[in-house]
Amino acid sequence: MEQRTHRLASGRLVGRPVRIGEGRAEVELLTTEEMAVDEYGLVHGGFTFGLADYAAMLAVNEPTVVLGEAEVRFLKPVKAGELLRAKAELREDLGRKKVVWVEVFNEGGEKVFEGAFHCYVLEKHVLAR
Repeated sequence: MEQRTHRLASGRLVGRPVRIGEGRAEVELLTTEEMAVDEYGLVHGGFTFGLADYAAMLAVNEPTVVLGEAEVRFLKPVKAGELLRAKAELREDLGRKKVVWVEVFNEGGEKVFEGAFHCYVLEKHVLAR
């Protein structure tokens, strides 16, 4: 399926789409030392969240989709150098409001993050006048 939203998103910062389907998406992100917040290599949670958010947007795949709310849980730490994979699935389609469930796994298959993303498909781009 063609990517219809967030086409300019940085693969280095929020991941690279590996699969986009009807109400589903998978995105991979290779974490880097630049994402680390300390000498242990702990990756800032914002990068994991950004990956999950991007996957949710691609599961909806509408040009004007935006995030309105998210209920998430960080389950395990992520270390710089790990490859993460986000799997997003549309769970509720309420017209312009969509609820997408996203899980993020590390390369060992352990779930590191999960959450419900409440997405909204706007009539026009959020920055359009």
